[in-house]
Amino acid sequence: MDSAFVGHVHALRLALTDPRFDACAVTGALAVLPGARDALDKAAALATGAAADGAGPYADRLAASVEAAGTVVQRPELGTLVATVPAGPADREAATAAVAAVDDEAVRLRTAVKSRDGFFTTFFISPYSRYIARWCARRGLTPNQVTTASLITALIAAGCAATGERWGYVAAGLLLLVSFVLDCTDGQLARYSLQYSTMGAWLDATFDRAKEYSFYAGLALGAARNGDDVWALAVGAMILMTCRHVVDFSFNEANHDATAAGASPSGSPTAALSAKLDSVGWTVWVRRMIILPIGERWAMIAVLTALTTPRIVFYALLVGCAFGALYTTAGRVLRSLTRRATRTDRAARALYDLTDSGPVAELVAQALILLRASSPGALGIAVLASAQLIYGATQASFGSWGMVVAAGIYAFFAGGAVMAPLKGALDWLVPPVFRAAEYTTVLILAVKADVPGALPAAFGLIAAVAYHHYDTVYRIRGGTGAPPHWLVRTIGGHEGRVLLLTVLAAVLASREADFPVALTAAAVFVALVVLVESIRFWVSSGAPAVHDEGEPA
Repeated sequence: MDSAFVGHVHALRLALTDPRFDACAVTGALAVLPGARDALDKAAALATGAAADGAGPYADRLAASVEAAGTVVQRPELGTLVATVPAGPADREAATAAVAAVDDEAVRLRTAVKSRDGFFTTFFISPYSRYIARWCARRGLTPNQVTTASLITALIAAGCAATGERWGYVAAGLLLLVSFVLDCTDGQLARYSLQYSTMGAWLDATFDRAKEYSFYAGLALGAARNGDDVWALAVGAMILMTCRHVVDFSFNEANHDATAAGASPSGSPTAALSAKLDSVGWTVWVRRMIILPIGERWAMIAVLTALTTPRIVFYALLVGCAFGALYTTAGRVLRSLTRRATRTDRAARALYDLTDSGPVAELVAQALILLRASSPGALGIAVLASAQLIYGATQASFGSWGMVVAAGIYAFFAGGAVMAPLKGALDWLVPPVFRAAEYTTVLILAVKADVPGALPAAFGLIAAVAYHHYDTVYRIRGGTGAPPHWLVRTIGGHEGRVLLLTVLAAVLASREADFPVALTAAAVFVALVVLVESIRFWVSSGAPAVHDEGEPA
C-alpha cells in the first residue's frame, strides 16, 4: 500500500481482504493470494528496473503489471467510498474532506444487503437483519455459524409441524420466519466482514433446500397424524421447486457468455418491454413478488402453517410456484426466440453436465455419432421421450413390463438428445425436461404402488437426487466444472435411475410392500455416494471461495 494513501478503511477491506480473488486492488493498494504470487514477483522485478520511473503510485503500477501478465485484478466498485493517492497538499486536503463527508460504516452496512432482492426481504427483513449481521461480526461469529443456526432452527420448525397440533403449527411458522432472518443474516455477515469461504459456499448452496424440504416433510408427517395423507403434494412441491430452479440455472448458464446474432440484448422486443416496465417503479416489485421468490414463499408457508392446514399450505405452494414457473419460463422462451444467440462451447458443456446423462445415454450418443446420425433437435427429442415416459407411467399398472419398455425408449432417446452440442436457442430447456421426467416418474410409481411408506421413500429418493443436481449447479457456478464422471456413472444418470426403478417395480409387482424398501435403498445409496464426494470437494482447498447470492427466482 502506498504510504501517501488517503481513503476509507472499508475501501482497503474490499481491496485487501476479499478471499475470492487472486488479486485485488484500489488506487494505492494491491493484495494478492498465493495463486498470483508469481505474477507479483515478476511485476515487482520489472518495477525495480526500467519501469521504476513510471507515472502513478507504485501499487498501481504493480497492479497493471500483474494484469498484463495474465492475472485478473479485481477492482471493487467503491461508490461513495474514497481511495486515492493525492499528488499534492491541495489534493490531500480535498481527499481528506471527501473521506470525512462519507460514513464508511453506513456504506458497509448498506452494501451488506443484496442490491436486488424480493419485496418481503427488502422491506421486512433487511432493515434490521443487517444490524444483526454487524452484531455477529463484532462478537466474532462467522457466516457458517449463522447458516448452521438457521438450519437448526428450520429443523426444529419441521419437528414442531410434525406434531400435528395447532400449537406446533404456530411454533413452526414463527420458527420458520426466524430461520429465514438468520438465512438473510449469514449472507449479510459474509458481505459485511468479507468472510467468503469454500465451506460457506457449500453450506449456503445446500442448506436452503434442506431447510425447505425438511419443512415439507414435517408438514406431511403432521398431516398424517391427523389422518390426512399429503405426501404426494409434498413430493409434487419438491419436484416443482427443483425443476423451477433448474430452469433458472440452465438459462443463466446458456446465456451469460452468449453473443447475440446481429442484435444486442436490448434489441429484442421482450427485452425492450422489460426495460420499459422497469421504468415504472412499482411494476418491478410486482414482477419480483409474483414469481414467489424465497422470501415471499417462506413468509407464505409460515403464515399458512400457523393459520391453516398442511393441505392448504401445499395447495397454495403448488399454485403459486406453478404460476411463477410459467411466468419466468415463458419470458425466457420469448427472449431466446427473439434474440438469437450464439452459445459458447463452455455453455454447451455446462448444459450437458446439467442433463446428468449416465452410461446408457452416453453409449447411445456415441453409437449415433459413429453412425453419423443427424439430430432433429435436442429439445424436441427430450420432450417426446419424457412425454411418452410419463404417459406410460400414468397408463400402465404398477409393475407392468410395458413401463420398462417406456423407460428403455426414454433412455435411448435421452442419448439422442445429447449426441450434439446443446447450442440451440431453446436447448437450455433440456435439463429441466429430464428433471421433470425422472422426478415425476418416481412420484407416479410410488402412487401406483399404493402401499404405506412408498411416498415418503419417494420423497427421500428425489431429495437425494435433487441434492446431486444442486451440487452440480454450484460447482459449475464456482468455475470448477461438474462432479467427477465416475460419480454420475455410479448413480446411473437420470436415464439409468429411471430404468432401474421401473425394473424394480416389475420384479416386485406381486410384492408391492417391498417397493418402499427398494426406493429407500436407492435413496440411501445415492445420498451416501453424493454426500461423501460433495463434502470432500467443498472442504478441499481446490473448491472455489464463493458466496451464494441466493436463488435467482
